[in-house]
Amino acid sequence: MSNRLVTEIAGLKLANPTMLAAGILGMSGSSLKRAAEAGAGAVITKSLGLKPRIGYSNPTLVQVDCGLLNAMGLPNPGVHHFVEEISEAKKGGAPVIISIYGFSSEDFGEAAKVAAEAGADALELNVSCPHVEKTGSEIGQSPQLVAEVVEKVKSIVNKPVFVKLTPNVTDITEIAEAAVKAGADTITAINTVRAMAINVETTRPVLANKVGGLSGPAIKPIAIRCVYEVYRKVNIPVIGCGGVTTWQDAVEFMLAGASAVQIGTAIAFEGLGVFKSIVEGIDSYLENMNFESVKEIVGLSHRY
Repeated sequence: MSNRLVTEIAGLKLANPTMLAAGILGMSGSSLKRAAEAGAGAVITKSLGLKPRIGYSNPTLVQVDCGLLNAMGLPNPGVHHFVEEISEAKKGGAPVIISIYGFSSEDFGEAAKVAAEAGADALELNVSCPHVEKTGSEIGQSPQLVAEVVEKVKSIVNKPVFVKLTPNVTDITEIAEAAVKAGADTITAINTVRAMAINVETTRPVLANKVGGLSGPAIKPIAIRCVYEVYRKVNIPVIGCGGVTTWQDAVEFMLAGASAVQIGTAIAFEGLGVFKSIVEGIDSYLENMNFESVKEIVGLSHRY
């Protein structure tokens, strides 16, 4: 692949501007390694907390028009038990970013310390899960709480810190600015959109948790708007996430201001080959448009 695609985000060098999104294939070192070998410029683990968590009972996932609706409940083995997976993940040759969550700034800080010591190249703070009480978006909807979490983590670890924001707020830029002031190195926008589905035959909500998070093509226009607004307000890199399925989607995010994009739901429908097709598409676009580097198109739509 050409050097046009090489990019750098918060000190991390990526061979191309794509990342495996948190929550997809991120439960083992071998699956993260496979994603990297398939062409992901960086890989992100499933969100890990201090203690193992079983998650919600089934059903936790349902396919809806234009995407997936899930309420997994953050099932994970705990960050302490994931340590041994990191070295395997790194064999893929791409930066490994550990996603962490907590129920307080202290939780986030402790989880970050374990993740950093395990060899994470960066951390992504999940302050945006839409379906677990007292964590995720309950934190992510408060500028003050987001700032507390970021400050705590930055005071403990010397690693790049990504902050993954929720779209389920009135003004996402207010949260982004609070994160930046607290020391965030990168903003990821966005996590899933709070949503639900009801079975008309049984008259019951489909998900066991009733409410979940919508991902996939349906949320892409929301994510594009969020990236566009955040890019205008902050002076750190923005990573786009939400509905990236084709190279055109990825380029659209970059024009809106994203330095890289995360890919998740598309893998469920297209397989890991989606990385190669998107990366090749971006490269051809840059060549056809006479751009020498992918960095040249970041935020280009803001000229108008």
